[in-house]
This record gives sequence, structure tokens and C-alpha cells, in this order.
Amino acid sequence: MTGTVIVRVLSAAALVVVLVLGLVWTFQRRLVYLPDTTPVPAAASVLPGAEDVRLRTGDGLELGAWFVRPREPSATVLVAGGNGGNRAGRAPLAAKLVEAGLAVLLVDYRGYGGNPGDPSEAGLALDVRAAHRFLTEERRVPPERLLYLGESLGCAVVTELATAHPPAGVLLRSPFTDLAAVGAEVYPYLPVRLLLRDRFPVEEQVARVRVPTTVVLGGADSIVPPSQSRAVAAAAAARVVEIPGADHNDPALLDGPELIDAVRALVPR
Repeated sequence: MTGTVIVRVLSAAALVVVLVLGLVWTFQRRLVYLPDTTPVPAAASVLPGAEDVRLRTGDGLELGAWFVRPREPSATVLVAGGNGGNRAGRAPLAAKLVEAGLAVLLVDYRGYGGNPGDPSEAGLALDVRAAHRFLTEERRVPPERLLYLGESLGCAVVTELATAHPPAGVLLRSPFTDLAAVGAEVYPYLPVRLLLRDRFPVEEQVARVRVPTTVVLGGADSIVPPSQSRAVAAAAAARVVEIPGADHNDPALLDGPELIDAVRALVPR
């Protein structure tokens, strides 16, 4: 192979790499956020006693959410979901929390569950603040009776919220240390840390949270390595509830008894 041919081959390879990285940069949020965009049914048709509520964000969006409240709740749980699905898929979790005597707000981010807008780190921060305002201002939930529950990506969302608006307690289910770290597990062949626009630095931010915190993780999580969840727990000096053999989306982690008991344990006495 002549020098000219080698140069051409290397140039072509470099061009392909640049094109691939350019596409990843442009469309990366489609790889991070995987919403179910279909409109959800009426809350009460899925979750008895629930109501459809509207959340108004600081940048002018109106988001749908579900709120359900037992007669005399011991606390209220703001639930921030992971990067997939929508609130309808979290109705079983809400039902079990209600059975445990807790009120629940199921939040859907922008772009999820028929909501307008496109998700991003900054956008999700606005969305969860709208949820917080709804609970504390419209429904008059005092901070000492408010809990945050984050699932996977939602752990980053509620952790950031807790640094600005501390609740009574925080439960993080399957948290990653930061988005780049978990992204590198999924896309090991890409320079994820260099490419990412959204950071979600959970481990860094949770160290500034000064309320009781619990980390629930699955011992066989194939999406978020258990070591990352343990690192988050260490940074938060958090209680750890590890469910042996549980993968990321197994029922035990979605709405199992260990998870519900961990939430109840955070309720102030």
C-alpha cells in the first residue's frame, strides 16, 4: 500500500469518526431521554382517588401530573421518574405508597406523557421546581412533611432540588454518580464525558444535602453499576438498602416492599 493510499484511508476513517461524533453530539439527548410521549389517561381511571393537576414551569410550560392523597397522610412524596416511560407506568408505585399512608405527586417532565417541550438538565430542574411549588404553595405541604423520591435519572433531579429546597428526607433509587459515568458504561466506545451537554453530577451535589437520605439499589443492576450507587450513598452518608439479585427495572426496585419500607422510614416521627 502506497503512502498516498494510506493517507486517503486514514483521512476517510477520520472523516467517519468526525461524522459519527457530530451525529452523537447533535442527537445525544435522544439517547439520554426516552419518553413515552403518548397522552396518559385520566388519573382516576388508573389510580383510584387520584386527580389530574397542572404544573407551571418558570419558562412558561404547563405540565400534566397526577396527585393522590389519602385521608390523613403522614407525609407527601414527590416522585421524579427515570429517563423512560411516563407517570402511568408509576401508578403501581403510587398505589403502594398511598396504602402506606402517604400522599403522592407523580411528575412527568417536559416531553413526557403528552407534555410540551424537550427534556434537558436545565429543563428538568425547572419542571421539578414547578412540582415543588405546587405542593408547598398550592397544596400547603410543609417542608417537614415532604419527601423526595428519585428513580435513576430522577435521583439527579431531586438531589439538585434538595440542595435548594431541602425536604424532610430523600430516597434515591439506583442513583449514578454522574451522567457521563453511567453513559460510559452504556457507550464504552464513545468519549462520553467530552460529548455530553447534560451532566447531572449526583455524587457531587448529594454531598451538600443535609437531610436524611436513603439509597436503594439492586445488587445485579445492569444499567447503573451498584458501585456507583454505593459511591453516591457514601458521599451522602446515606442509609443503604441493597436488594440482592435485583436488576434495574425489576419489580423489587420499582415498587417492592423494601422500597416502600425505605420511604416510610424517612417519614418524620
